[in-house]
This record gives sequence, structure tokens and C-alpha cells, in this order.
Amino acid sequence: MKRSSLTEFAGPALALLVILVIVALTTPNFLATDNFQNIAMQAAVLSIVAIGSTVVILTGGIDLSPGSMIALLTMLLASLMKLDGWPLVPAILAVLAGGAALGAINGFFVAYLKIPAFIVTLAALSAFKGLALTIGGGTPIFSLSPALETIFYGQVLGIPLPFLYVVVLYAIAVVVLNFTTVGREIYAIGGNENAARLSGVRVKRVRMLAFVIAGGCAAIGAVLLSARLNSGSPNYGTLIELQAIAAAVVGGASLAGGRGHIVNTLIGVLIITVVQNSLNLNAVSPAIQSIAIGLIILIAVGIDIWRGQLTRNLLSTIGRRREPALAGKAN
Repeated sequence: MKRSSLTEFAGPALALLVILVIVALTTPNFLATDNFQNIAMQAAVLSIVAIGSTVVILTGGIDLSPGSMIALLTMLLASLMKLDGWPLVPAILAVLAGGAALGAINGFFVAYLKIPAFIVTLAALSAFKGLALTIGGGTPIFSLSPALETIFYGQVLGIPLPFLYVVVLYAIAVVVLNFTTVGREIYAIGGNENAARLSGVRVKRVRMLAFVIAGGCAAIGAVLLSARLNSGSPNYGTLIELQAIAAAVVGGASLAGGRGHIVNTLIGVLIITVVQNSLNLNAVSPAIQSIAIGLIILIAVGIDIWRGQLTRNLLSTIGRRREPALAGKAN
């Protein structure tokens, strides 16, 4: 890992360590093995959704639709399996394809019709939620299949499957973003779209691809959530989009695009999950938990803005100091 990457990694990792120590000292049963397993289970879906959110953020965009997309896709999976009698594998493949298609719709409006991502995905949030409510009359569909539950609760060599899913998907994301042309183009678009275009990057296609990836990640999250609860519901996925964005920003990703590391997003997910877990263990009400998550988002965005302002001020100061020196050499 490069020195710059190590520096970016150190801040979020230290923050997670400090939070773990504080929570361990103030929360009974936090260090219990069962609780750590519970944290891992809670973090699995959010971790995967956050991959897609981070990719979109790296391009300088934002995606507010994953929560509603998950609700729609869990209802689609439940309807296909319970109401239409589809086998497990074809139903899952249909949901994954559906997630990619929904992401492509978002990406088309953003990349090709030039509508701001905030507006497009805000509209999608409402539209996907409405579609989720139309399936099954807005009523959750339960008891889909025992085979579906094994996707979430199964193990390989004693290792829970959700842990393996997260490791594999983050490994793929690290390779794609850091060692492929597409990954470099994603960073380039977020850093300077005009320069990327002049360098030959097909900006529209790459930007649309980012939303397709986000839709695919939301679809995987929907399958895992349905497998965990063996059901589909139009209420699933609520606010997960904000948590995913917060995880990326807490991990150091810039909402302006072009800066961030996917591993740090995972650390951000763990920070949010640990905070939620500690609040649950201390019997804090859901209302207060929502306030806490809101504060985390506010602080994360504030840090991102302040960090950008400090960087610009530092560069401006350095520039002013160099001007007299350069003038002196010219004379």
C-alpha cells in the first residue's frame, strides 16, 4: 500500500479503534462473541450497499435510491418465489438483473440527460418506493423458502457466508478501482471531468456504469436482507442510503468526487454499526438512534467540507509565498 493510502487509512482506523475502546468500557456485553457475530451480520448488507454508493461518490455523484431499491427488489423476489412459484436461483438472478437495470435508469438520466444525480435519485427514491407498495398491495410477503435462509445463515468451514460475501466483494472492488482502467477513469471523472474527457475517457458511459454497479450492489443487499428475514417488505432498506453515504464520507471519501478508498468505506460501515450496536445494548430508543446517525452524517459531511477548505487555503498560502520567490529569480 502506498504511503498516501496508508495515511488515508490511518484516520478512519484510529477513529474506529477509539470508538471500540469507548464502547467496550461503557457497554456491558459488547465484547461477547455472540455480539461480535451480531455486528458482523448487521454490517453485511450495509457494507455491500456502501460499495455502490462509494463508486458513485467517487465520480462526483450521489445516490439516494438504494433504500427504496432494496424495498422494491425484496418485494420482487418475494413475489416471484411465493406468488409465481419461481425456483430460488432464477428468482435471485432476476433480482440481480433488476437491480442493475434500475441503476442503469438512474445512470441514463444523470449521464446522458444531464439531470443532477441528487434530483434523479431523489425522484427514484419515491418512485421505487411506490412500485414496492404496488406489489402485493403493500403487504409484506413472508415465509419464502428455507433454502433462501441458508444464503444468509449458512457457513463454509465455520465462517458465516455474509462475511465471505463482504470479503469477496470488497476484494473485487479494490482490484477494479485501483488496478483497472475503469477504476482510474472513475477517479478521473470525479477529480476533473473536463480533463478526463480531454484525456479520452468516455465520461457518460463510465458515469452510467457507476450507477449500474450501485444498483447491482443494492440488489445483492436485497437478496441478503430477504434471506435474513425470509420475506420481502416495502419497508425494508429504510435510510440505508444515508448510512451508506455516511460510511463512505466517514471513511474519507469526498462528496466532490475523485478522492476516497473503498477499504475506508468498510471501516466507516463498522463505525456506524458499532455505534448502533452500542445504542441497542444500552436500550436507547429508535428515535435517539436516528438522531445519532443524523449527527454522524452531519459531522462526516462537515469534516469533508472543512478538509477541502483547509486544503484550498493551504495551497493558496503556498502559492502566495512562492510568487515573491519566483519574481526575485526573474529579476
